Amino acid sequence: MALSMRLSRGGSKKRPYYRIVIADARSPRDGKFIEKIGTYNPLLAKDSEDRLKLDTERAAHWLKMGAQPTDRVARFLDVTGVKERTAKNNPNKGKPGEKAVERAEERAEKAKAAEEAAAAAAAAPAPAAEEAPAADEAAATEETSEA
Repeated sequence: MALSMRLSRGGSKKRPYYRIVIADARSPRDGKFIEKIGTYNPLLAKDSEDRLKLDTERAAHWLKMGAQPTDRVARFLDVTGVKERTAKNNPNKGKPGEKAVERAEERAEKAKAAEEAAAAAAAAPAPAAEEAPAADEAAATEETSEA
């Protein structure tokens, strides 16, 4: 029988409360368990003594019997000093996915094209604006010469 040291959820909706239990790995999360060795209340402050209660002697006994802790329970065991846990490192966790990178590149290209168009539009009307008054003056001189 494969033993698992895991959390069993209790409490009401949006008010979780967990029991740390030893159970058969094939049994349901909140189903039948062999022994309750502690509790975990995530709603309490992190420095509260009642947030995590764990019977370290029983936890050590079940670890010797071959119970495999889940990641969260392994963290609890590390905090209480029952079992050392190696820290996991995922350097790719903070990197955006492929689609997000593609969308960012497209946005950058559109922004660059918009900047170039704005720069071209700002540069082109300036000489045209200077030519327009000159054309108006020429038209005005033609009208006065005809009269």
